[in-house]
Amino acid sequence: MQRNKVGYLGLLGFFGLLGPVTGHSGFYGFFGFFGLLSALWGRGSDERVDANIDRACRDAFIFSIVASTLFLAYIAALGAQGLLTAAFSVVFAGNVVVFVVSFILRDRWGE
Repeated sequence: MQRNKVGYLGLLGFFGLLGPVTGHSGFYGFFGFFGLLSALWGRGSDERVDANIDRACRDAFIFSIVASTLFLAYIAALGAQGLLTAAFSVVFAGNVVVFVVSFILRDRWGE
C-alpha cells in the first residue's frame, strides 16, 4: 500500500512559525496542518481511507460555505472591512480543523 498523498499537506504547518517572526497573526492558521501528519501518515491508502477523506472534505467544504457566507454578510452589514483578513484566517483554519476532526472521528467510529 502507498502512503496517502494528502498527508504531505501537513508539512505546510511549518508556515505557522512565520507568525511570531513576522508579527502577522494570519500565519497561525497554518499550525492546523500538523494534524494531517498524524491523521493520514502511517496508514496505507485503501477504499475505507479514501471514502473517509472524501467525507471529511465534504464536511470541510460545507463549513467553508456556511462560515464564509456568515462572515461576509456580517462584514457587509456592519461595514467592518478591517475584519475581512481575520475572517478569512478563521475560515482557513476552521477548514483544516473540521477536516482533521471529521477524518479522525470517521476513521475511529465509522459512519
